[in-house]
Formats: sequence, structure tokens, C-alpha cells
Amino acid sequence: MIRISSAFDAGNIVVESAGCSDDIRVRIRPDTAAEFAQWFHFRLSGAKGVPCTIRVLNAAECSYPEGWQGYRACASHDGETWFRVPTAYDGTVLTIRHTPEADAVWYAYFEPYSYERHQSLLAGSQAVEGVRLESLGATLQGRDLDLLTIGDEDPARPKLWVIARQHPGETMAEWFVEGLLERLLDAAEPVARALRARATFYVVPNMNPDGAVAGNLRTNAAGANLNREWLEPSAERSPEVLHVRTRMQATGVDLFLDVHGDEVLPYVFVAGNEGIPSYDPRLAALEDAFKTAYARVSPDFQDEHGYARNAPGQANLTMASKWVGETFGCLSYTLEMPFKDNADAPDPAVGWDGGRSRHLGRAALDVMLALLERLRA
Repeated sequence: MIRISSAFDAGNIVVESAGCSDDIRVRIRPDTAAEFAQWFHFRLSGAKGVPCTIRVLNAAECSYPEGWQGYRACASHDGETWFRVPTAYDGTVLTIRHTPEADAVWYAYFEPYSYERHQSLLAGSQAVEGVRLESLGATLQGRDLDLLTIGDEDPARPKLWVIARQHPGETMAEWFVEGLLERLLDAAEPVARALRARATFYVVPNMNPDGAVAGNLRTNAAGANLNREWLEPSAERSPEVLHVRTRMQATGVDLFLDVHGDEVLPYVFVAGNEGIPSYDPRLAALEDAFKTAYARVSPDFQDEHGYARNAPGQANLTMASKWVGETFGCLSYTLEMPFKDNADAPDPAVGWDGGRSRHLGRAALDVMLALLERLRA
């Protein structure tokens, strides 16, 4: 008998009908206390060797229906190795077709990054000499909001901040951070050694653990989109942002990366701060140097496709990278990766995935080292 379940970490699906393998009907559940919907993650069991057709009935009603064009769902038989499966969107329904090769198969919008793996990342990082793990405070549901501090906190050193998963369904962001940390904490890696000797890193691998566990796309337990809370965060609605902002104001910021995923654009790109009131030629030069350096060390990065530039003075300061850039006068970027594939370097088997996100995170260290001496005015 076919069974579909999602009562697990980051699970999200509502079953309409699962009685027939060639006409399984489901809906994506909206975020907690919000209307955002796009993330799905569920297990199908009882159909080994049987061709299955899964129809997502409310695909057109999701937050980014244009994101379904050219999209292929992720699947795994073991929770470790993920691959893409045939998927089609007709403007109304998203249809996934796949024949499971095991008793159970998991499907997801993107390769998940589990809360258990998050905890392991923290534990493994704190075991390295010179790394401090600290809970900045509690989320609305009582989970720790964790910060990793790496390097001597000498005020003379540049302060490099990296945060990920303000939008919890953008799991590629924490895969990115995992790759960055793996390289940064490798005692034999020369770029990492140079950075740790000259800078201080502040890394928040998961800004939204409540939303991540709940299987949300964009919001926390209160239905708040954290990346619209930076101007006036509150303990009642967005304590995650409040905690991080408070620490930033205590340490200062010389470089900030807010790591995300984009549902529609099949590219890796950054969104800059040309619209903040204090934008000047120095910041423009730093942004250009960052993009040039990233393109040099990672062919996955490009600057031709991305978001429209903000007009002068028109930046949305409720967003993390805009608020940080304006507050600290620093190089501050939103970095985006695709949910689909990188159109410049497609991979038919896996599309853009966790492994490629990790490599992009590792490459970020080369960029940081190249710009390190230029970060402060």
C-alpha cells in the first residue's frame, strides 16, 4: 500500500489522494502563520519498482510559480545521495514522475539540510582550537540561535560576518556555510591559515531553526520573514534578527554575506547596496572587486544575470544586507544560489545541489583574502 508522510524534520506536504500510483495528489502546506508556500519534503513508501506520478495541485498558487518552469524535483533513497527526477509544470499543476528503487523514497524541493546535521556542524566546529560556540539567545520556540566565532577578537582585525537560512527553505545556504567552515577550520589550508591569523569570523549557520524544522519556506514561528525585519526587529516577532543585530553592534562589521537561494533565476549572483543612502565610490569599488575575485576563483559565479539594481536612496533597509551596509559602511552582499541548476554549468544528474553549494562556500575564502586589506576605509 502506498503511503506518503511528512511528520519529520523539515517535512511539508498535504495528501489529497494516494490510492493509485499513477495519480498521487498532494498540496504544499503554507508556512507557519503565513501565506508563503513552495518548500516540500515528504516520504513515499510502498511503491518499489512501480512508476509513480505525483501531482502538486496548488503549484500555481505557490509564492513563486514561475520558479517551477525548468525545475526538477530532488529525490533520495538513503537521505544522503540526492538526484533530480523528471518534473513538468503546465501552468497549474506540478507533476513529478519517478519509479522508486527502494521501499521508501524521499522527495524535496531542494536537498535538505537537517537540524541534526546543523547540530553536528556546530559540535564539530567548536572542537577546533580557536573556535567558540555561543548561543545568542532563544528563538520563539526555544531553540538556540548559535554563533561561531573564529579567530582572535582583536578590535584591530577586520570583522567578517556570514549568516545563512534567514529563509529556512533555502537549504543551499547552510550547505554553503558548511563548505566555508570546512575549509576555514582546516589547519593545513594556507588561505584559511592566513585569514584566521588576520581576521575574525562571525558565522550564524542557521538564522531560522524554528522555520527549518517546521518545513517553512521563508518565515519563522511567528510568520515573520526575517529578511524584512532588520530595521526594527522585536523580541515578540523576530528575536533571531534582534539577537544577531545586537551582537553586530557590539563587534562591528567590515564584510557581510547573507546567503540565500533564488527560486526563479538559474544562476549564482550577488545583490549589492547601490541603493543605500551612504553608497559611495569606495563601496562601489569594493563590490566590483568582490565580483571580479569571485568570478576568478569560481566559474559558477557570474554577474550578468541577477536582480535589478536599486535606484540611489531606494534600498529597502528592512533587509539584512542593506541595513548592515548602511549601518556599518561596509561591503555587504546578499548572495543567491539557484533552486534549479546553474544555467552556465548544468549538471543533468543533480542540478545545483548541496555539494556545489559547499564548493562555492569554500571559494568565498579566496575572495575574502583578496579583499581583506581593502575592507576598512
